Amino acid sequence: MKHFAYRVRLFAFVLLGALCVVAIILLSRNVSRDLKLLNSASSDNVQWTLSQAEVEFLEFQMKLSTALIAPAPNLKVLRREFDIFYSRITTLERASIYADMREQPEFSRNLRIIKTFLARAVAQIDASDPELRAALPQLLANTVDVRSNVRKLSNSGLDYFANDSDRRRGAIKITLMQLAGGVSFLMLVLVFLAAYLARLNAQNVKRRAEAIEAGERMNIVTSTALDAVIVSDAQGRILVFNSAAEQMFGYSAKDAIGNKLGQLIVPDHHVAGHEAGMERLRAGGARHVVGKGRIKLEAKRANGDIFPVEFAIQSANTDDGEIFIAFLRDISLRVQSERELVVARDRALAGEKAKTDFLATMSHEIRTPLNGLLGNLTLLGDTRLSAKQARYIKNMDTSGKLLMGHISDVLDITKYDAGKLRLRPVTMNLSDLLQDIIDNQSGAALAHDTTLEWGWTGQQVDWICADRDRIQHILMNVIGNAVKFTHNGRVTVDAQVHADATDGPLLQITVSDTGIGIDPDLQTQIFDDFMTGDSSYDRDVGGTGLGLGIAQRFVKALGGTITVESEKGKGSSFAIHLPITPTASPASEKVQRATRAEARPSDILLVEDNEINRMVAREMLMSAGHNVTEAHNGQLAVDMAQDHRFDLILMDISMPVLDGRGATRAIRSGSGACVHTPIVALTANAMAEEQEAFLSDGMNDILTKPLNREGLIRVIANHMAAAPDAQSTAKVTTPAVAFAYLDELRDMLGVEALVKLLIRYAAEVDETIGYLQDYDSHTHDDIAQRAHRIAGSSAALGAVDLRTALIAVETAAKKGDQAQMVEAIGCLPAIWAATQPQMSAERRTAPRMP
Repeated sequence: MKHFAYRVRLFAFVLLGALCVVAIILLSRNVSRDLKLLNSASSDNVQWTLSQAEVEFLEFQMKLSTALIAPAPNLKVLRREFDIFYSRITTLERASIYADMREQPEFSRNLRIIKTFLARAVAQIDASDPELRAALPQLLANTVDVRSNVRKLSNSGLDYFANDSDRRRGAIKITLMQLAGGVSFLMLVLVFLAAYLARLNAQNVKRRAEAIEAGERMNIVTSTALDAVIVSDAQGRILVFNSAAEQMFGYSAKDAIGNKLGQLIVPDHHVAGHEAGMERLRAGGARHVVGKGRIKLEAKRANGDIFPVEFAIQSANTDDGEIFIAFLRDISLRVQSERELVVARDRALAGEKAKTDFLATMSHEIRTPLNGLLGNLTLLGDTRLSAKQARYIKNMDTSGKLLMGHISDVLDITKYDAGKLRLRPVTMNLSDLLQDIIDNQSGAALAHDTTLEWGWTGQQVDWICADRDRIQHILMNVIGNAVKFTHNGRVTVDAQVHADATDGPLLQITVSDTGIGIDPDLQTQIFDDFMTGDSSYDRDVGGTGLGLGIAQRFVKALGGTITVESEKGKGSSFAIHLPITPTASPASEKVQRATRAEARPSDILLVEDNEINRMVAREMLMSAGHNVTEAHNGQLAVDMAQDHRFDLILMDISMPVLDGRGATRAIRSGSGACVHTPIVALTANAMAEEQEAFLSDGMNDILTKPLNREGLIRVIANHMAAAPDAQSTAKVTTPAVAFAYLDELRDMLGVEALVKLLIRYAAEVDETIGYLQDYDSHTHDDIAQRAHRIAGSSAALGAVDLRTALIAVETAAKKGDQAQMVEAIGCLPAIWAATQPQMSAERRTAPRMP
């Protein structure tokens, strides 16, 4: 290969020298040609023609003057002189030798003027003698007018030829300089080539010695190599057979060299293919093995044993023809290990599938009784209870929902680890999601005397296409942790979008707090399952330690990253980076944010095999004013749906006789009364792939157990239109406060702590109303921030009317609408006067049946 490279370089130098010689020859020819042109008399002849044209014009003018004063003018001579001048001008106009000159503006303009003069004079010259004598004065006057143009024509031509001669002399000068440079360069190339050839000769001598040494070293390497090395010629005869090959195949090198490969090491069932391949190589055909890298095949030992080998073959050209070098390795042990690994992998996959199936089954089995438990607690809460009983029921409901959250967390981890976590991108408003989460956590933050705030840095990007549920889960875990571990401090959520030219926009959400911080030793493990920032037995907050682990899994599933920076005792900062796809705001934004109206009373078929679950769902539906028909299995549901038109079918999945999926397919494929009725799946199975299968069977929606009243009412409202006269009926007076929020805080903090919280909240509201009424002293941004902060506190405490009014102030301030802002501020005192009496720490009334 090196010799070839040297030959290439040598050829390149020779070619370069040849090109220089050719260039010098061409330059010499150019110099000779230019000298000939310079020595030629053609240029003088052309210039003489130009000068003669002016002379002929003067001859014509002189004859014209003589004829004008002569008593008997010789008109024949006058006509001859005109024809001679006309011929000269025609030559200048048409001859190719004057083509370049005619491109000159001055020459071309004067030539046109003279041609115009000649064209007009032709008619007079060719007229009869009396007519010509009569036209002589006018003809002379025209001749006088055009004389200056004839002079300019001659001078411009002469100037052109003078410049052209200068240009040619300059070109000859440049060509001579190029010729001198080319000769000098050629001499340098020849000197360098001579030196290079001398160096090549020295290198060749040195390489020959090195080649001899390399050959000796190669023989040593080949003989001591751990892999078998076999060299053969194009006929398949063995030329080299090293020690490793002797040990691998059981032949001595003496016995192997000279024999053919096919007879020694190729198994009998591969001999025909081997011979065909060698024949194809000798014929110059395609190479299926040579130079194709490592290949696995079988080989044969001297005792006839067949064993797997891995080999690679390369070819080389020698003076005796082409040879083939094969490197072979016995992979019997590796093949056996791979078989064992495949068996172990299959067992592990089977175990993983069994674990997933077990968790899915346990999810169903746990959710079913939990559905009955939570449902009965909901129904029990509608009965007349004492304050203590109501608190106990609330605690039981909270514990049940906490258990359900743990089940969902475990399922999410299992789905991610099994690679079955599926994303559902939707069009979502990121700002609304962040505001909802901040409102959700405001109560807990207020209870810890912690300020919770959020905002955008840089350009605000509201609408994106992303998996809203996963992002909400991530932010709830991270922000909830920050609030949980921060007391008498501040939690800040900052959203920012970075533009990336390669990967698209990148959303960064930074959650910073001034809480207890994380030990440096724990920061690398904080995203591990069951790891908490405070693992002591006397810690102030609870938790399973799964939240951040799930958040990290969801972030990775969305293609992003999550990192943490923390200092013990000073706080933590979690940075979430997610790739996003900005999208346009949907036209129905206000509709999406609006609260759905309750559905009209409907005729509902409830299909459920569990008696307790059936009773719970029936009571919830009947208390909402719906008519309920029950079916114990899927076949009964199909029979009932055949003849009776139900408004909605609630279909359990796991049932005897006929399951929910089979029943749904039967109803959809038939021609009964409910073929188009909305069917909602009631399932304890939260696995995404199975829920998608439910929808593919013809179901319209999915309601996951355990059932709750809000979920039932919502799904019915989604599929049932409100009654026509629903909005024309008498208005229902709603309280200014959602007491459920106060009940939750009361159960969580106790009455005494809630009293202190409400006193503090009332003072903040009074101060804020006074601050807002002095709106002339503050900027719109300050007013919007103040209204937003108290709106969050109002939402956490259930002061819904006051929150709505404060949001109106904030919106008007952000828009800069002074009139609307003043009007919204003016409504605050009356709303607060109606709200404040209802903000009581004591339970107002015991819950009772509707």
